[in-house]
Amino acid sequence: MKKAPLHWMDLDIDERKNAVVELGLPKFRAAQISNNWFGRLNSDPDSWTDLPKEMRAKISDKFFPNLMEPVSTQSADGGQTVKVAWRGLDGSIVESVLMAYPNRVTLCISSEAGCGMGCPFCATGQGGLQRNLSTAEILQQLMVANQQLEEGLIPGHNRVSNIVFMGMGEPMANYKAVMGAIHAMTTPKPDGFGMSARGITVSTVGLVPKMLQLAEEGMQFNLALSLHAPDDELRDELIPINKRYGVDATLNAAWNFAKVTGRRVSIEYAMMRDINDQAWRADMLAKKLHARGDWGWFHVNLIPLNPTPGSKWTASRKSDEKAFIEHLERSGVPTTMRETRGREIDGACGQLAAAVREGRVQPSTQASK
Repeated sequence: MKKAPLHWMDLDIDERKNAVVELGLPKFRAAQISNNWFGRLNSDPDSWTDLPKEMRAKISDKFFPNLMEPVSTQSADGGQTVKVAWRGLDGSIVESVLMAYPNRVTLCISSEAGCGMGCPFCATGQGGLQRNLSTAEILQQLMVANQQLEEGLIPGHNRVSNIVFMGMGEPMANYKAVMGAIHAMTTPKPDGFGMSARGITVSTVGLVPKMLQLAEEGMQFNLALSLHAPDDELRDELIPINKRYGVDATLNAAWNFAKVTGRRVSIEYAMMRDINDQAWRADMLAKKLHARGDWGWFHVNLIPLNPTPGSKWTASRKSDEKAFIEHLERSGVPTTMRETRGREIDGACGQLAAAVREGRVQPSTQASK
């Protein structure tokens, strides 16, 4: 697949300085460019009046190519949830989801076009992997979300405060670009977005070597492990990579992340009717977590499955959810049930992208940026 062209957001601070010098400009212009882009959220170089007019076109052509275009937008939850489908230069489709809460705005972003992990209950996984996104393509999802908020998309909110790498793709399979994006997100303005690392969560299905590497990055972001089953027999079916890195190895890597960083790991568990929602599996999960220590290193986040049309994978009964939670809590496992967003739209990860690819959703007039 076609690789995304190099963008200003792909470069770190020193690389930006070197790049403007190579373009024949003074080094200090790098800070001015970044201030316009990250500080002012101004994505129109022609309007950057602190730069000489004759420089703007040169800078725009060199450092600010088009990357992805929003092609469809869906709103739900009274306008508090906004889902966007993006089309890359090669025609690949990815998604991002903006979710507003009373005290925060969370952006769920994609790190790949498609996904190569092949999890059968996931709409994205069923489409396979098209390609990795570049650092800049990942960051553009945040840039545009911030611009939309500043323009009043969701009244009362003007900046994204939290990032979850839980959109399309396996972040640990695109490690370099994801870490480049996190560094840009957390770099203080005007050289980055100035976000707190503690507001960023990286999700993985359990690529153990990358989880171990992640723990050594020296940053205070969060890790979410998509476990979905406490036993290898079932997890092999739900998460094919489990055949390489089993439940115990995966939980050991999660425990290591918590030990090294001091950050509690979120154990993600999508509740699937008659598949993984038996009370005895809750007891097994509790036992495996407690076996690695009771010092607060984990938290279980149960997720009502957002089913894809025609799939055998569907949400658990409320009675089974209740019993599962009771068994976890009785075992002393801190547990929450995730608030479900976007059920009246193509809510599950990958559904809107699939609808756009298949022509079932027409380009939205809301997707104007």
